[in-house]
Amino acid sequence: MTDLQALRSRYRAQKSTILEAIASPGTTTRGVRATLGKLSALADGTLKILWRQAGFTRPFALIAVGGFGRGELFPYSDVDVLVLLPNEHSPANDAQLKTQIEGFIGSCWDAGLEIGSSVRTVAECLEEAARDVTVQTSLLEARLITGSAELFAGFERQFFSAIDPGAFFIAKTLEMRQRHSKFEDTPYALEPNCKESPGGLRDLQVILWVAKAAGYGNDWDALAKSGLATAFEVQQIKHNEAVLRLIRARLHLLARRREDRLVFDLQNAMAQSFGFEAPPDNTDNRAFVRPSEALMKRYYWSAKAVTQLNQILLLNIEERLNPSTQAPQAINARFYDKAGLVEVASDDLYQREPHAILETFLIYQTTPGLKGLSARTLRALYNARDLMNGKFRNDPVNRETFKQIMLQRSGITHAMRLMNQTSVLGRYLWAFRKIVGQMQHDLFHVYTVDQHILMVLRNVRRFFIVEHAHEYPFCSQLAAGWDKPWILYTAALFHDIAKGRGGDHSELGAVEARRFCKQHAFSKEDTQLIEFIVHEHLTMSRVAQKSDLSDPDIVAAFAKRVGNERYLTALYLFTVADIRGTSPKVWNAWKGKLLEDLYRLTLRVLGGHAADPHDEVEARKRDALIMLALHAQPFEAHKRLWETLDVGYFLRHDAADIAWHTRQLSRHVGAGKPIVRARKSPVGEGLQVVVYTPDQPDLFARICGYFDQGGFSILDARVHTANNGYAMDTFQVVTSALPEHYRELTSMVESELSRVLAEAGPLPPPSRGRVSRRVKSFPITPRVTLRPDEKGQRWLLNISASDRVGLLYCVARVLARHKINLQLAKINTLGERVDDTFLIEGPELQHNRAQIEIETELMEALA
Repeated sequence: MTDLQALRSRYRAQKSTILEAIASPGTTTRGVRATLGKLSALADGTLKILWRQAGFTRPFALIAVGGFGRGELFPYSDVDVLVLLPNEHSPANDAQLKTQIEGFIGSCWDAGLEIGSSVRTVAECLEEAARDVTVQTSLLEARLITGSAELFAGFERQFFSAIDPGAFFIAKTLEMRQRHSKFEDTPYALEPNCKESPGGLRDLQVILWVAKAAGYGNDWDALAKSGLATAFEVQQIKHNEAVLRLIRARLHLLARRREDRLVFDLQNAMAQSFGFEAPPDNTDNRAFVRPSEALMKRYYWSAKAVTQLNQILLLNIEERLNPSTQAPQAINARFYDKAGLVEVASDDLYQREPHAILETFLIYQTTPGLKGLSARTLRALYNARDLMNGKFRNDPVNRETFKQIMLQRSGITHAMRLMNQTSVLGRYLWAFRKIVGQMQHDLFHVYTVDQHILMVLRNVRRFFIVEHAHEYPFCSQLAAGWDKPWILYTAALFHDIAKGRGGDHSELGAVEARRFCKQHAFSKEDTQLIEFIVHEHLTMSRVAQKSDLSDPDIVAAFAKRVGNERYLTALYLFTVADIRGTSPKVWNAWKGKLLEDLYRLTLRVLGGHAADPHDEVEARKRDALIMLALHAQPFEAHKRLWETLDVGYFLRHDAADIAWHTRQLSRHVGAGKPIVRARKSPVGEGLQVVVYTPDQPDLFARICGYFDQGGFSILDARVHTANNGYAMDTFQVVTSALPEHYRELTSMVESELSRVLAEAGPLPPPSRGRVSRRVKSFPITPRVTLRPDEKGQRWLLNISASDRVGLLYCVARVLARHKINLQLAKINTLGERVDDTFLIEGPELQHNRAQIEIETELMEALA
């Protein structure tokens, strides 16, 4: 009998020695397969000892299945085994056998093996495999460890004769599509799963599974011999498979558990294990690539190659399993329509006629009924990558073809995505190649730069498609009158193309756009507009979200910068598409309203209607009175309230808000107690809240404290002090509980906030909200800027920091402590970063020492 404790110690010691080879920075991708094989062999040897010790004398077999069956065992993966029994033996009817098997499995755990076990007869295996494709896949990789070779051989014969290769292929490709959809069909997630994401190890395993089920071979070399893959493709697959294997193995070691995701917490350590080094402390190179970015770029390039090769080989296998009976239809002399896929007329088409490379995508874009590229075409493109060099990019015919792709009225999104997937886009636009797979460590974008660009292109395109008019009606309305959609498509391609170079990417991108337009013979007028959009693509969102749009001077300055209605419309459409293309979390209806307000205000100025505050206030009052009359408001009931409010109030609120405030508050003027009213926001999600109460120095902080404690996020705050000493503050707030329970929430906010303000006790301490994993991994250095506004009458406070619960309340407490009056708060949350602007005033702001003290306290609050 082998001592289990000694066996466990020996197994762990030998495993640690093997794992040192994986952890060593000197380990190359070339040796990782052998190392994983050693781990598998070590587990095999231990299992054989335990099997003998369990005393199995009857013709049973111990089978390795799943990844362990492939002979590769990752550091913290389960050791998946099957105890295979003849049909006449079943533990259910044999108590002694059941005890024996349970003892064996228990001894495996005692010896340090993390076992995933099943016990089945041959008949049960075949029955389960016929019912569940996951079981079928696991058994497909079955390998005999010890026991009856005859039993195992008989099982294999029956198992493979029962497999329907066509049905198995369909099941695995459907399963793959479902898996890909969980990861938004992109290998470019910021925390990809190197096993399950598109382009991960699982995509390579799917190829081998369906090939093995169909009898085409068990490994990559066998696939090459059977004509399904070329020698070059097999070389590329082996290289990228080794990269992914080494990443996955090291992830397990760094996490000390089974971890297949490249989570932010591990990316830097992983990068260092691959030899990517951080810049020296004294470096001044803003374009220096972070180690984690270099690692992720390497991962994305491998995942992209795997995605391409997976597509080629699966299409090849499908064609062999289901030969098409339909003859290909000629599109022209170079291309055929093969069952809805673009097929090259000959394998060497691109070698003979490189101009056909870009023509492929123009054909795909302009021929009705085409839904993709055939395996033959994908393979030809993959092998033609070296042809796309400087000479290819400078060829006038290729430039004209690419221009035609840009000018098409439809199909642009699909064409550009397909060009990126096949590496053609980055090889034709060399500047684009540099940002393929480039991460954006700004807590704002959730896509790599190339995927964000294609997302913005898609968003712009949707404005011009009637079926999507319901999504953004105003944008679709403007797009319907726009004559050249391709101007916006081109701007989308270039707006972030200079990311990661250091310097202002808007300026550098504008230079790239101008060069592209010149090379492709765009008119001077169109070139200037494209260059303007790229250069100014951040301006409109900055003005809308950071400035007081009730100030005519701010709108006039923006109108001067834009210049005319055509440029304004282009910039507005592009800004909406760009914000929506950064992250699903960043866009909200409130931001949409701010942008639309800025568009309409600017349009009036450009049309010669200089803003007259008096006329604007009177117009809003008239509209508000009409709305009040519709609600049967008593005649002149509004007067008591309106007489206490200044022009600023009427300029900062539209007629609908003024009417609602008046209905709720007109009978409470001078009541001496806090009045809080809330309603479901008429602009998108959340609540609109108005607070009317005798003014006090720390009022804003007190209100923020209540929302902080209640789990509300403030999107917008506008603070007014009436001439009767009352404060009238309005808030846009959101919470995860909406919209189902908004009636209960409005009642709760109205009663609880009124009570909090009436009690007027000491300010509650701020809650130290938990910081997300992502913020921990990519912390933002807090920034505080304090400067006079353009008129020198008030001050603009801007803060930038990582977001967390209670952050705004911490800022409000500092302002309250220094008796700073807040007039306007623009709360701008960009993913997990905040960029807030406050319009403030107070006597302390006139003294430099006090200013420094305020800024220091704010920095401490943000840290």
